Amino acid sequence: MRRLILACLFVCPVIAIAQSPDRPSSPAGLAVKRVILYKTGVGYFEHLGTVRDRQNVTVRFTSAQLNDVLKSLTVLDLGKGQITGISYNSVAPLDQRLGALRLPLDESTSAREMLASLRGARIEVTAAATAVEGRLLGIEQRTTQHASDTATTVDVLSLITDAGELRTFDLSPAVRVRILERDLRQEVGRYLDLVGSSREQDVRNMVISTTGAGERQLFVSYISEVPIWKSTYRLVLPSEGKPFLQGWAVIDNTIGEDWRDVELSLVAGAPQSFIQNISQPYYAQRPVVGLPSTVLMTPQTHQGAFGEGAGAITGIVRDTGGAVLPGVTVRLVGVSGSAGSTVTSADGRYRLTAPAGMYTLRFELAGFVPRAFENWTMRGGSESPLDVTMQVGGTSEAVMVTAERAGRVAGSATGTAGGRGFAGGVGGVPAAPPPPPPPAPMAVYEQLRDSTTRADAASLADLFEYRIKEPITLRKDQSALVPIVNADVAVEKVSLWNRGAGSGRPIRAVWLTNATGLTLDGGSITVVDGNAFAGEGLVDPLKAGERRLISYAADLGVMMDARRQPGDPRIFRVRARDGVITEETEERVTWTYRARNENATPATLVIEHRLPPGWKLADGQTPAESTVDAQRFRVAVPTGKETVLDVREVRQGGTRITIADADDALITRLVQSGVPSSALETALRPVIAKKTEIAQLERRLQSLDTEGTTITSDQQRIRENMKALRGSAEEKQLLQRYTRQLDEQENRIDVLKQEMTKTSQQLVKLRGELSTLITGVSFELVAAPQTTR
Repeated sequence: MRRLILACLFVCPVIAIAQSPDRPSSPAGLAVKRVILYKTGVGYFEHLGTVRDRQNVTVRFTSAQLNDVLKSLTVLDLGKGQITGISYNSVAPLDQRLGALRLPLDESTSAREMLASLRGARIEVTAAATAVEGRLLGIEQRTTQHASDTATTVDVLSLITDAGELRTFDLSPAVRVRILERDLRQEVGRYLDLVGSSREQDVRNMVISTTGAGERQLFVSYISEVPIWKSTYRLVLPSEGKPFLQGWAVIDNTIGEDWRDVELSLVAGAPQSFIQNISQPYYAQRPVVGLPSTVLMTPQTHQGAFGEGAGAITGIVRDTGGAVLPGVTVRLVGVSGSAGSTVTSADGRYRLTAPAGMYTLRFELAGFVPRAFENWTMRGGSESPLDVTMQVGGTSEAVMVTAERAGRVAGSATGTAGGRGFAGGVGGVPAAPPPPPPPAPMAVYEQLRDSTTRADAASLADLFEYRIKEPITLRKDQSALVPIVNADVAVEKVSLWNRGAGSGRPIRAVWLTNATGLTLDGGSITVVDGNAFAGEGLVDPLKAGERRLISYAADLGVMMDARRQPGDPRIFRVRARDGVITEETEERVTWTYRARNENATPATLVIEHRLPPGWKLADGQTPAESTVDAQRFRVAVPTGKETVLDVREVRQGGTRITIADADDALITRLVQSGVPSSALETALRPVIAKKTEIAQLERRLQSLDTEGTTITSDQQRIRENMKALRGSAEEKQLLQRYTRQLDEQENRIDVLKQEMTKTSQQLVKLRGELSTLITGVSFELVAAPQTTR
């Protein structure tokens, strides 16, 4: 019974299988059997080999490759054996390993920093043939100033001898320092070993341990970083007959191992893949918590609990063949969540303890059908036995689309269930197809039409797979071309023009309809026309039945000219609602394209017309095809003739005017723009007339207010003059005159106040009537059409 242990990624390493010491046997290799290459620069690899009894498989790779290994390696024992474990040598980061030393050193430690870290150690300093022993006090830099205004900086070592003397030595090349303490010399040696190990070959060993009886097949799969496979196409345009398309895939084997009779698939898609540095041990920064001030506690007694207490469940998990299953996750789930979980041991045993109650008991292991026991009753104070058998899970189904002959497509559906064998999705090699019939005598390019492609095509969810029919052999560091498409296609020759080309000449193109029944991956395409090279271009991924323009050369026989003829903005509709008049305006522009064909045959011209933001095609124009940012028009250009295409653009806008601001000038402007005058007059003339009445009353009220202000000012002047009079006969006469004048002015002020009150009341009434009129104005008038320029 096969066992699924772990899933991971790694670059295809050298794989060897070694027998355990107590079971000698000859080693066997794990050959590459299946390769799937993806457009994201990763490849999926499958290996298959033979193991016997208890054997260990050693996989060698680098630390960078191990990052992928730890993510999704798949290991299966396809016989009645099992995988007992996977181990690898772990290497902590260099800075973490250096931090474990007693000396505070790092990768870039200098000689002076090294000596500084040895402070207090016993050393021997030899200078001028004299050796002095003592304890290192420290090392410092000292600068000496010379008479020539130059300075010299030297490192000075300080030493305390056994006699208590302080000795200093300038560290020059003639001075030698020796560490006398053995453990410190060993620590320095360990430091140098660690630093030197960073330059050694980065090799990591993973050991897969297997156990069982007799010979069995071992299956290993993974994904690896590989070069991206490329697609190239040849489009043949014969003088007679249907055009046909031939596609090739360019693949590279750079993984360091030969591919011999490998089942190869190429996937056109971009599954997500990433790099994560998980092969290095990771250390978290933990907080430092001080000890409590006291650790003494008062002894306590505790009461007994009511209820039945806790219970336990125990048993063994096996597969359908009777082999025990280690690594099975066992969970007890109650109404309040998980009550406990465990993992089966190497002998398949498990044990769980939980309070008495009702639970759901679940058994889960990758590659096996999960088991669940609903309403499991845990009895308090007792242990319940339960042995469980799990079945291997996994049924796959794939729809196969086979492209055998030009324009012919066959489909089939196959399904394989997981079991002891090795087939289908596990890496089986398909049977080779019958050889193609010998081609009849014909032109070289016509012979390509009847060549049989070596690839089957199938949909893989959002991806598309080209499965090579026959096993391939490709040595390491070699590349190859593999045929993937050979089928008839629908092609129409055209000349393509767009204003962004920057030339007065269009480009030759084909309107290619993908009639192969396959999804075509994006890539370069070479066009062969009349048994000769005609040009090359690029094609984006193309779904079955999709049509796409592909340009490949300049068309020197067609001349193009494009001119823009702007028009004046005009009002084409006026709306009034909720006290607002909305003027809808329209601006028109005409692009005139002129094409002349000097070729010996008529030409079909495709004009790509790009609309600026906010613009659209005027009514009555239907393009042959529309893209996200362009409209494509199809024009026939006879030989030696000139063809003209007018493309009309329109941009609509609008302005808003409150009806209260309407006046005669607005009516005149709208009427001049083509809005019917009678309807406009009927709707707006009462509003304008009411506004005129209100304006007259407002002017009358302003006049009365101005007169009252003038009288008040004159009364102030008269009163000031009256204060200056002294009582003479002449002054008395003048005083009487002033008194009469003030009386007349007071009478006039009373009249003005009455008239202002009356006028104000009339204004309030008229304004209310105007508001009612404005609310009642509602119309939609279309301006008379103007002659299209």
